[in-house]
Amino acid sequence: MSGILELESLLKSLSPELQPQEYVFCSVPNTLSEMLALQPIATFLEKEGLTIILPKNVAEDKDLFFSSTYKMITLTVHSSLDAVGLTASVASKLSERGISANVIAAYYHDHIFVPSQRAEEAMEALAEFTN
Repeated sequence: MSGILELESLLKSLSPELQPQEYVFCSVPNTLSEMLALQPIATFLEKEGLTIILPKNVAEDKDLFFSSTYKMITLTVHSSLDAVGLTASVASKLSERGISANVIAAYYHDHIFVPSQRAEEAMEALAEFTN
C-alpha cells in the first residue's frame, strides 16, 4: 500500500492526533542493544552518542538527562516517503506561531514532537490546513 504523494491532498487530509504521553530526547553513550529494554519509540545513532526518544517517566525512572519535554502529534494520513513538501509545510505552519517542530517520518505516518506546553496551540495551527 503506497502513501499519498500530492502535497495538497496530504495537507487537507492530515488528521493530526495529539498523543497523551510526554516524551523526551536523550543522548546516551550506550549501544542500541543496551537501551532496547527501555522500549524507545525512536533512536538515531550520531557520532556524539545514541539519541533515544522515550516516555518522560521512563527517562526519569532511569535517571537519564533530558532538557525538555514534548508531546507527539501523529499525522494519521498515510504519506508517501517520496512526498515532497509535507515536512516543510508543517514546520512552516508551526514556525508562524513560534513553535518548534521535531519531525520523524516513519513508514506510514509522520510524527511531530512539539514542546509539551505548546501542543494544543500546535494542533490549532495544523487544523488551519483543512479550513
